[in-house]
Amino acid sequence: MQQNIQLSKTELRETKPARDKYLTQPKTPLILVLDHVTNSYNVGSFIRLADAFSIEKIIVCGELTISDKKLKKASRNEAKWVNVEYSDSTSKSLQTLLDKNYTIYSVELCHDSVDYSEVNYPSSTVLVLGNERKGVSEAALTLSHQHIHIPMSGMGNSLNVSTAGAIVLAECAKQLRQKK
Repeated sequence: MQQNIQLSKTELRETKPARDKYLTQPKTPLILVLDHVTNSYNVGSFIRLADAFSIEKIIVCGELTISDKKLKKASRNEAKWVNVEYSDSTSKSLQTLLDKNYTIYSVELCHDSVDYSEVNYPSSTVLVLGNERKGVSEAALTLSHQHIHIPMSGMGNSLNVSTAGAIVLAECAKQLRQKK
């Protein structure tokens, strides 16, 4: 009898904690701050990433122009498993995190930015990702401990914000899980 190569939904569910226990389990000590990210699909993608890596929370900063319907479609209902906060000020949110001793990394190509893969991420890390067109704001860059970037070998200078976030988040979460 041939068995399917792919895992079924039931088999996948067996590897997960009970739904009622999941929300109270410790999360990876990592926060994503979205600095004026306006595209519903990008925000939804970040919610899915936050769930996939079981991070502490996402803070969505700036004026919300996001369609709730598009957000739900993009996040595929994983928002119910993710702590999502909304803030009208990236600077205030980052200052609050600084006061709580978080280390802040902005993902932005800057004069002093370093390759994201060469950073040793400490516990209580914040990753700041910026607006689809303008990137991370100068105010957020000023409050950051370090600026990090993804080396680009091709002719382009940037990636979609959710793609860049996925790349950096995977490395950061891996390092933080190894420290547990």
